[in-house]
Amino acid sequence: MLKIDNINVYYGAIHALQGISLTVEEGEVVTLIGANGAGKSTLLKTLSGLLKPKSGEIKFLGKSIAGLSATAIVAQGLIHCPEGRRVFANMSVEENLELGAYLRKDHAEIRKDMEGVFERFPRLLERRKQQSGTLSGGEQQMLAIGRALMARPKLLLLDEPSMGLAPLLVAEIFRTVEEINRQGTTVLLVEQNANQALKVAHRAYVLETGKIVLSGSAAELAQSEQIKEAYLGGH
Repeated sequence: MLKIDNINVYYGAIHALQGISLTVEEGEVVTLIGANGAGKSTLLKTLSGLLKPKSGEIKFLGKSIAGLSATAIVAQGLIHCPEGRRVFANMSVEENLELGAYLRKDHAEIRKDMEGVFERFPRLLERRKQQSGTLSGGEQQMLAIGRALMARPKLLLLDEPSMGLAPLLVAEIFRTVEEINRQGTTVLLVEQNANQALKVAHRAYVLETGKIVLSGSAAELAQSEQIKEAYLGGH
């Protein structure tokens, strides 16, 4: 579904992504793990058109998308749920969800999808008229995921969904990721909580300072001594 071949991305003089290649097959959850500053968010921003690669190829569903605008990429079904939630604070929950469906014209289906989001996240239903800036961190994360789902993603890019959340909420967010995947959405997950990410993913890539240093099935990486020491707290 997604094929990244040898992409290089710079922030000014900083070589942020150095010859990255990876694939995501339809129906998979693939996770990218790595320390802060490894280049994980940079990669997602490049995939969604917010950053332009200096060289290399990005193919989504067989078509080249490197250098396309973010709008054109969203229209093809590649949807980015950004780090830090980025909800529109002075708009209601419902308005945020409507914005997720901005490019869609099928109004009856949009209503149906919104009801689906409220079924998945009942707390958002209770707060549908509330300003999003007044929600808790966990509720804002649910809203950010719900808003992304309103665009009917074929591939969902999820950037640090568990960041800053209490452990109970973290478990809920990861259950949601599994459910979304079971219902047919392919997911590329960036996550610092490597333990949880490897439990829900099929395959994983490890990013260190802009390079992929390891890849394999999630189960293999969860057992790797190198990964255990670096990312799983040594046990």
